[in-house]
Amino acid sequence: MFPASEIKRMIEAGLPCEFVAIEGDDGVHFTGIVVSGEFEGKMRVRQHQAVYSTLGKLMGNEIHALQLTTYTPAQWEEFQKTL
Repeated sequence: MFPASEIKRMIEAGLPCEFVAIEGDDGVHFTGIVVSGEFEGKMRVRQHQAVYSTLGKLMGNEIHALQLTTYTPAQWEEFQKTL
């Protein structure tokens, strides 16, 4: 089993992020929110690939699935207004 806290740490170490939240109770299936200025001008698939690249070979092995929601800082700010 892989801890969600380690996934969060790896993403933060590999990508400049304003916010990262990762959850997962079973140790192999996770969900997460990642906010990064690096996502500006990138399609959603490229944003997710940027996050997955921080996890390397763990994706598909120790980490069976990571369902992501990604935001640019401006998108995140707008989303926060809806809460």
